[in-house]
Formats: sequence, structure tokens, C-alpha cells
Amino acid sequence: MRVRSFLARSPLTRGVSGIVASCLPTLALAQAAESLPTESLPAELAAPAAGAAPAVVGHNLDLFNLILHASLPVQIVMGLLVLGSIASWMIIFRKKSVLDAARSSADTFEERFWSGADLAALFRDATEKDREISGIEAIFEAGFREFARLRQKRGVDARTQLEGAQRAMRAELAREVDGLEHNLEFLANVGSISPYVGLFGTVWGIMISFQGLANVKEATIATVAPGISEALIATAMGLFAAIPAVWAYNRYSTRVDRLNVRYEAFAEEFSSILQRQAHIDD
Repeated sequence: MRVRSFLARSPLTRGVSGIVASCLPTLALAQAAESLPTESLPAELAAPAAGAAPAVVGHNLDLFNLILHASLPVQIVMGLLVLGSIASWMIIFRKKSVLDAARSSADTFEERFWSGADLAALFRDATEKDREISGIEAIFEAGFREFARLRQKRGVDARTQLEGAQRAMRAELAREVDGLEHNLEFLANVGSISPYVGLFGTVWGIMISFQGLANVKEATIATVAPGISEALIATAMGLFAAIPAVWAYNRYSTRVDRLNVRYEAFAEEFSSILQRQAHIDD
């Protein structure tokens, strides 16, 4: 699963543009109505127009008030997006430390392994009490342990010993890669779903704006601005949650793939060493 270039392919931008474009005629009429001098209007129309001016001044469109006074569905949408963003950032930082540690561990062990160290000594170091191992070292430990166990048994030929070691290394490699990929699917889900959750908040905010227009005698900026503003905030929050998650998913998936290649290459090279030790001809 990959979500590369997701935002470029998403219909979110076209959807929001269409919704906002549909509101432009209403906004234009409202702005034109406000620009008319009240002296040129009949007496029965001048009073409502004059009374609408304080509403424009009195409306506070700062971010906190818009979120605080947004409709309940939009507040729920914003809350979900905030929670998703916080969770994704926690995973981003945690996964970075895990992948950095895996790369450092692989570099350290491979340097010792290819420096000509004794395999038995490396195995003793890997199986020390209260010492956690991972990555390439865990693959080496699993393969060498199975190879040594089968070699001590009577009646087990050299090829069976090698095949057992290879199976053990493949199983350990799969576990290591699965651990590295843990929670990456959450980042993919946040990156995929958040823009649409934000779009839902946008649609709901536009609906609230039109409902407000239905209950007033004349359309003004003060009538539609709060609903459209909260709608755009929901869209922005959806993008704020999605963009880092998509970037982190693509970045970390690439790093996991590279580590997987290193693990597989080491398993093949170590199999060749065990094959020579078991005196197996190709």
C-alpha cells in the first residue's frame, strides 16, 4: 500500500473550489447591498440596512471564537482531526527513533561481522543475558542457533542443517520487518482520510451558512462569513493532519524497504558462509 502523490490526485481541491465558488454570487450580493447608502433607500428598507452594520462590526472572526462557536458536527470534525494529527506526530517521532536505531544497529553488527570476528563469539555476544537484540544481529542469532542445533544431532545431513538455518533466518527477518512497519498503516489512513473528514466539515459549514441566509431578510457578509470561515478551518485542519502523515509514510516506507534489502542480503551472504562450513557443493 502506498499513498504517494495522494494529495495531487485527491478531488478535495476541486470539491472545495466548487463549494466556495457557489457562494461567491451570494457574497457579492451581500457586499453590494452593504455598499448602498441608506439615504437612497426607502424608509422601510433603510432601517434594516442600518441595523445590519453593527452586526458586521460586532462579529469576531478570530480562530478561537470560530472554533468555539462552530456547530457541533464541525467541532466534532475538528476534534477528530486534532486527535489524528497528535497521534500521527507521536508515531512519526517514535518511528524515526526506531528506524535510526535499526540502521545504527545494522551498521555496528555488520562492521564486526565482516571484520573477521569468530562466529561463535558473535553468537555468545548475541545471547548474553538481559541483552535485547534486533535487526541483522537477531537474524544472525536465529540462523546460527538453528544451524548449531541441527549440527549436534546425529543423522542430520549438511544440507538439512543449512535449510533449517535458512528457514530460521527467513522467519526472523519477517518478524523484524513486521516490527519496523508497525503503525505505518495508521499514517497511511490519516493521510488518506483526513482530507475527506475536513471536506465533510466544509460542506456542513456551507450548509449552516445557507440556513442562516434563509432566516434573514437580506444577505450580508456578517451572515455568511462565520459559516464559511469555520468551513475553511475544517479544510485547513484536514490538510494539516494529512500532509505530514503522507510525507512520513512515504519516507518511512522507503527506509523500511532499504533495511529489508539489507536484511535479505545479509541472510543470503550468511547462508553462503554456513554452506562452506557444512562443506556443501553447489
